[in-house]
Amino acid sequence: MCGICGNVVFSSSTSLEAAHLRVKAMLRSLSHRGPDATCQLDTESAVLGATRLAIRGLTDQLNQPMVDAASGVIAVCNGEIDNHRELGRWLAERGRPVQQETDVAVIPGLYLELGEAFAKRLVGAFAIAIWDSRSRRLTLVRDRAGERPLFYARNRDEIVFATEIAALVGHARFRVTLDQEALRKYLQFGIFPSPDTPFSEIRKVAPGELIQFDMGGVCPKSYWRWQITETAKQHSSLDAFDQTFRSAVSRQTDVDVDFGVFLSGGIDSSLVSAVVRSLHPTRPLKAYTLRFEEESFDEGRFAAAVAKQLRMELVAVLVKPDDVRDGLKSLIRMVGEPLADPAWIPTTLLAQRAAQDNKMALVGEGADELFGGYPTYIGAWVAERFIRLPGWLRSAIRLVVESLPPSEKKVTISFLLKHFVQGAGWEAMTRHRLWVSNITPALLRRLGVAPLDMESDDADDGDLLDRAQRWDLEALLAEGLLTKADRASMSSALELRAPFLDEAVMEFAKSLPVEDRVRGFKTKVFLKRYAQRYLPHNIVNRRKRGLSVPISSWLRGPLKEWATATLENGHLERVGIHTSAAMELLSEHCQRKADHARALWTLLVLGEWLDWVATETDCGLTDRGRTGFSMIPPRKLTGKALFLSTCSRSPTASADQPFKRK
Repeated sequence: MCGICGNVVFSSSTSLEAAHLRVKAMLRSLSHRGPDATCQLDTESAVLGATRLAIRGLTDQLNQPMVDAASGVIAVCNGEIDNHRELGRWLAERGRPVQQETDVAVIPGLYLELGEAFAKRLVGAFAIAIWDSRSRRLTLVRDRAGERPLFYARNRDEIVFATEIAALVGHARFRVTLDQEALRKYLQFGIFPSPDTPFSEIRKVAPGELIQFDMGGVCPKSYWRWQITETAKQHSSLDAFDQTFRSAVSRQTDVDVDFGVFLSGGIDSSLVSAVVRSLHPTRPLKAYTLRFEEESFDEGRFAAAVAKQLRMELVAVLVKPDDVRDGLKSLIRMVGEPLADPAWIPTTLLAQRAAQDNKMALVGEGADELFGGYPTYIGAWVAERFIRLPGWLRSAIRLVVESLPPSEKKVTISFLLKHFVQGAGWEAMTRHRLWVSNITPALLRRLGVAPLDMESDDADDGDLLDRAQRWDLEALLAEGLLTKADRASMSSALELRAPFLDEAVMEFAKSLPVEDRVRGFKTKVFLKRYAQRYLPHNIVNRRKRGLSVPISSWLRGPLKEWATATLENGHLERVGIHTSAAMELLSEHCQRKADHARALWTLLVLGEWLDWVATETDCGLTDRGRTGFSMIPPRKLTGKALFLSTCSRSPTASADQPFKRK
């Protein structure tokens, strides 16, 4: 894992000295991601750089960028190539022996052998940039699930790219404007679906995408997509999956550093932990878990039971309201983007503690999307029956559900029922998107924002569950949960690996029949059967809770003063969100008239981000002038290189200081 960046110049009129200084500045901004080394390589037309967190191959000679001496092809990679041993043997058979003993060293040779098809051969979590001076072509690639990020901007006759947005725009590196449409998507879902970012001038490489830039323009291609809607379904054996999953965990733990696990006590992280222990029976392992003083949100006792069974030392991190308030501002300034997941800061604290002992930890991300674990998947089945009830009965049920008082407990039945009735009457995928929205269309209108048109324009006729799972995988997982995991962990230079997102595991999951994923009110049917090989019944069959934060009660208490100040400071008004309406939501929430916690948190994160934009970037208002979120008609979701290399070990901290817990 590391941070990568670069500046490619296609015109002689653009200063290479400016490119050199820009990459140097971006490397300083990315230093928190790679404390082991910083290297920069200058050629006649391109400057590439990387900060390194050494996971495989620990010597100084293995630092990036990687260069093929004969062709001049240069590569930088943020991430891990898990099948590097197999690829190394394959390249050696073709007369391209890999000299360096690190996983990313296979990339230049693989590119030279296969061209753009090289990405299909890679297994792992990665974001890659390759500069080919022979064709004057830059290639950017992101892994299949979107575990590693990569952003880029076209600025006249040059391309600039980096792992984090703050590295591109922080400290006024170039002028940007707010992307009005992308920010509307953020308000609706709390994320920025690819290729969107909050800035009009900056785009994001999508999961499974390869983009090539040259003098002729830009050519984006998808080299992989999870083909769940197109795949014939068949019942699979537990033995076959056991071999697949154990191989994935084995590949990801084939590293040269200490590692641990993130453990909540739920089925996904517990199963990963159990298989890790099975593969490494004598290795000292630590499990890291979050604790909350609020009993409904605290899962420490479940994590402790699993850790004891697996002979792992449990390390707990207690999260308090002040941690979230103080940490949010620091993290936004480090990475340069908003993310409306309240668990972002707690995950950051957990990573900070784990990084004191390890360079890597394994997590359970991806299991819900692949194997059918979310309550919304049950809701899809129930909704089809609900809409067939007589109209008077549906209305009566809505009245009863909407009269239920808001609760501060974690994932209550009343919370789930209210979300269900709000979207039950819509078309299938529209309903699903409404259920997972952070701010409902009605609240958006109160705030002065035109809601997105979420009517489904999906071209495929696959099963609803297939379509919902793929949308969750490509949008909410890739740009939400995995964004949270990456930015949180790398703020402390800790690499997170997700065995469920191994290519072979994803390919296995796409062929499972619906009844092996969701059956009535049971979710993850196949995965739970499999988990019984490793875990006790009470862990396997616990009701899904996920990583939730007691943000609802905190906004009524210890975070109320901060929330009031953030909503009133005028930043949201600059982009067209009515301050008075935002304050009304906070008032209703504090008076327990409604639970607006998700909506308020989404606004608060945006407010903190806009403060960073105003103070540390050269940003105009929006790409449509000063009108902010106007009530516009909504759009549907729809030769050898000559180079100079400079490297250093353990770079000094940049102005973008690593996240610190107060």
